Amino acid sequence: MEHPSAALYLVATPIGNREDITLRALRVLQEVDWVAAEDTRHSGQLLSHFQISARLISYHEHNASRRIPQILKYLAAGQSVALISDAGTPAISDPGQELVRACIQAGIPVIPVPGPVAAVAALTASGLPTERFVFEGFLPLKPRQRQARLQQLAQEERTIVLYEAPHRLQQTLQDLLVHCGPQRQIVLARELTKWHESFWRGSLAAALEHCLAQPPRGEFTLVLEGRPSLEKDEEISPSEAEVRQELACLLAKGLPRSAASRQLAQRLQGSSFWTRRRLYELSLQLEDPSLSVELPSTTNEETAS
Repeated sequence: MEHPSAALYLVATPIGNREDITLRALRVLQEVDWVAAEDTRHSGQLLSHFQISARLISYHEHNASRRIPQILKYLAAGQSVALISDAGTPAISDPGQELVRACIQAGIPVIPVPGPVAAVAALTASGLPTERFVFEGFLPLKPRQRQARLQQLAQEERTIVLYEAPHRLQQTLQDLLVHCGPQRQIVLARELTKWHESFWRGSLAAALEHCLAQPPRGEFTLVLEGRPSLEKDEEISPSEAEVRQELACLLAKGLPRSAASRQLAQRLQGSSFWTRRRLYELSLQLEDPSLSVELPSTTNEETAS
C-alpha cells in the first residue's frame, strides 16, 4: 500500500480500551511523516504499545497559534501529518478544528480516519431516542452564556449529548434540573470503554441525589432526553411538587423570591396556570412552611413585588 500523501489525517484513537483502535489508524500512524498530538507523553505511550515509531509534535490549545503555521509548512513541503487527541476523534471538543480550517483554506486535503467517539458510544447505549440528536460538548462556564445555552437546551426536542468533568457534574445536573424540570430523563455514562465503565439511568432529580450521595469520579458523557413534543393545543403543566422543587433550587442558589419566580415563569411560559404571581406566592410558602397563602383563582399574570 502506498505511503500516505501530503495531507492532514484526522486519526481517531481509543477513548479507553486500546483494542478499539482500527487497522487503518495503525497503518496511517506508522506511515505518516509527523504525528501531531495533544499530549506527546500520553500519545507516545499509545504508539509505543503498538510498536509505532513516529516523529511527534505537540499541538494543543495553548500552542495552536504557533503550531499551525509550522504544520502547514510541513504539508506544503509534501509531508504527511496525522492529528490525534488524547482520546477519541480529533476536532471534537478540542482545538483540532482550527488546524482543519487552516488546511482547507490552504487547499490541503483533510482525510478522516474514523473510530471511537465518546458521544456516539454513550448515545447508542443510553436507551434514549437516537433517530435525531444534538452534540453540545461542554456547557459554557461564564454565567450569562451558560444561562442562555441552558434555556435553549430546555426547549430542544432532540436527544442531547454533553461532556462534563466530575468536579462540575453536580452543578450541571442542578442547572439542567432547574431549566428542564426534575422528571426529564438522563443517562450518566462514566469511564466509557474503561475498566470502571458504568451507566446510570433515571430522572434529573434522581441523578442529582445519586451524585450527592456518591461523589462523581472519572469522565462523564451525559445523554439527556429531549423536551417531549407537544400537540398544538397541549400546554406544559408541571405538578406543584415539581414546581416547589425547582423554586427551592433557585432560592438555594441565593436568588431573591421575585427573581426566582420570574425565571421559572419564563421557563414555564407554556403554562397558563403557573404565572409569575402564583409562583411568587408559592415561594413564600417555601420560606415559611407554616405560612398559608391562598392561591388566586385568576390566571392573569401580575407583577410580584
